[in-house]
Amino acid sequence: MSENILLVWAMLLFAAVIAGKAAYRFGAPALLLFLGVGMLFGLNVIDFQSFEITQMIGMLALCIILFSGGMDTKFAEIRPILGPGVVLATVGVALTALLCGVFIHLLSGWIGMALSLPVSLLLASTMASTDSASVFSILRTKKQGLRENLRPLLELESGSNDPMAYMLTIVLVTVVTSAGEGVSLGASVMKFVIQMAVGSALGYGIGRLAVFTINRINIKNNTSLYSILLLAFVFFSFSFTTLVWGNGYLAVYITGLVVGNHKIVHKSNLTSFLDGFTWLAQIVMFLMIGLLVNSDELLRPEVLILGCTVGAFLILVARPIAVLVSLAPFRRFTFKARMYVSWVGLRGAVPIIFATYPIVEGVENGRLIFNVVFLVTLISLIIQGTTVSGMANWLGLAYEEKEPLFKVGVPDSIKSSFSEMEVTDSMLAGGCQLRNIAIPDYTLVIMISRDNAYFVPRGSTELAVGDRLLVVSDRNEDELQAMYDTLGIKDVMKIK
Repeated sequence: MSENILLVWAMLLFAAVIAGKAAYRFGAPALLLFLGVGMLFGLNVIDFQSFEITQMIGMLALCIILFSGGMDTKFAEIRPILGPGVVLATVGVALTALLCGVFIHLLSGWIGMALSLPVSLLLASTMASTDSASVFSILRTKKQGLRENLRPLLELESGSNDPMAYMLTIVLVTVVTSAGEGVSLGASVMKFVIQMAVGSALGYGIGRLAVFTINRINIKNNTSLYSILLLAFVFFSFSFTTLVWGNGYLAVYITGLVVGNHKIVHKSNLTSFLDGFTWLAQIVMFLMIGLLVNSDELLRPEVLILGCTVGAFLILVARPIAVLVSLAPFRRFTFKARMYVSWVGLRGAVPIIFATYPIVEGVENGRLIFNVVFLVTLISLIIQGTTVSGMANWLGLAYEEKEPLFKVGVPDSIKSSFSEMEVTDSMLAGGCQLRNIAIPDYTLVIMISRDNAYFVPRGSTELAVGDRLLVVSDRNEDELQAMYDTLGIKDVMKIK
């Protein structure tokens, strides 16, 4: 029996990997095909209907995904858009839930389902957060960058808006199950503020503790144990914060943000391990969600009508209004940028995981909520997910993102900065030899790439337009970039 289970899961993982490869090739969100694989196996191969297990696996997977997202986010990049990102992650989520909730309440009455306002708001709250991970995978595959600091803005929003949606879901589950008894708006708001404050504080503190411990523990006999230690801090951050009435999801994200923006030993190895583990967590979570779906229930008329109509309202009305209102105080963004932020508000695995809470807690119409959320997610991924790149091009917000030719791997303890630059006509104005090029002090050109060939240069080496130079310096990145700017050298890519 155990062997059969392992065989099935091996087939599932293999099919998911192939689906992910196909998703990258055709510019579709990998999540969409992962769900498809799960649904396909759930039809005839696997009979799985445990919402409790799915919720637990989803919780563990979200911890890994949020921590990894935090580690990949550079604080220097999000600092300029910190205000807009936080407003989108809080006010934007709440406003999206409110607009959708009122619309669902009115629509359900019109089609004869008559969902109460609390239940309608609960349904809306489960799908109020966005999942931009799919967006970034598509953009990176196509080597597509975004102007107006849109990428860090979307990264910050997607990484920090799950706690808001989670709080709204939990509060409304309590309201529905208690029929409004003993639940007040003031108490709910106070609980939210306390949870966010405790989550932020503990996330930062545990992140600093993780950095200190990893750098001081000195595990020389087996460096692989650093990966286990990092995972321990991930789960400790979530569980301990939740235990003391804080928001565990926010704590995990901030812990990852702190760890990712500090120097730690074996950072490259830890990042590589976490990246692979994150993919495994996503695949398992998405496959289990797909297995839960009952196609007969999904195709019922009330689910189709409610899901398709709500999906259209969410994409075309609720999300744009929430974004426009949230970004109204910030005049730095053009109207095109606001429209793009509105369009890429994809729904993903998080709303579906949150939709299991009403079922587990015994909420009336809990199964209907899950099916509607699943259908809305599919609609969002099919319509929005497949047009992410095209919409950026159409709005004039995309540019081709160059990847560095040189791959440099050195210990983080080495205080050095690596960068890559392309030789231009202006750089050769003083002469074609390397010694004639005006580069910053305390820098050294250690390798040149020309016509897919690599060689170590000398001072007498003659350069040509289009050559790519690998430069190392003992100065920090900010100081080095300032020197490049002074010399008028542009298109410098940081490698480390």
